[in-house]
Amino acid sequence: MASVSEMYDVGWEEMRDKLRKWREDNCRNSEQIVDVGEELISEHSSKLGDDIWIIYEQVMIAALDCSRDDLALTCLQELRKQFPDSHRVKRLSGMRLEALERYDDANKHYDAILQDDPTNTAARKRKISILKAQGKSTEAIRELNEYLEQFVGDQEAWHELSELYINEHDYGKAAFCLEELMMTNPHNHLYCEQYAEVKYTQGGLENLELSRKYFAQALRLNNRNMRALFGLYMSASHIAASPKVSAKVKKDNMKYAAWAATQINRAYKLAGRGTKENKCSVKAVEEMLESMQITMS
Repeated sequence: MASVSEMYDVGWEEMRDKLRKWREDNCRNSEQIVDVGEELISEHSSKLGDDIWIIYEQVMIAALDCSRDDLALTCLQELRKQFPDSHRVKRLSGMRLEALERYDDANKHYDAILQDDPTNTAARKRKISILKAQGKSTEAIRELNEYLEQFVGDQEAWHELSELYINEHDYGKAAFCLEELMMTNPHNHLYCEQYAEVKYTQGGLENLELSRKYFAQALRLNNRNMRALFGLYMSASHIAASPKVSAKVKKDNMKYAAWAATQINRAYKLAGRGTKENKCSVKAVEEMLESMQITMS
């Protein structure tokens, strides 16, 4: 089988730069990282200088995603030789044990790290991830709440907690977590969209109106957010269909829903220009929107 460098006619510098770009962009394209990284460390490790250590870490994590324990172990052994007392390397050892479903052994690694450094947030979050992997959602929620009492500014933890609450159908608490995220990231369209989805799921006229507002806000922040556009259509349509709203509110929401439907159709037509498959998708969207139309009755 041809190597990556032969297939794409690239040198080791370009492969190194590609891995760096993926790290900086926080991409989790694990299969590509394994393909590029494995060749780079096996054939060009002597040319990489100090970059080799961060590449070993990057490739190891990708290898765990791809169930390549052989490659993960190779990277880990090199890191252990260079950094025998590193908490970061010990955490990677724990992650490998997690991938092998040896959760008790992984916890021992994390406990050892926390005994040396009780403020090590990465180790604490790995212990929570083990609870989640074992299906112990209640314990994971409890631990995550305790964690956030000490590290209230950890946005990743707030988002994870919201997901756990959603999985438990506790939408009120999930909404609270997303409100915390929106306060610190008011321009993040994804948080607005997720908050709107939670409010839509909760139901009731008040929540639907709030949902519509936050779907609209998500669209203001990113007018290409199709999920928010569909959400705006759905929430406005349901408000317009409610017998509890006044004629003016019904008329306004019909207008919002009609605008959203027009934008959805336009987006699908632009995306499907010239392809038969996408033209069928456009027709399906048109039929879906038509079946959901609200009348003035």
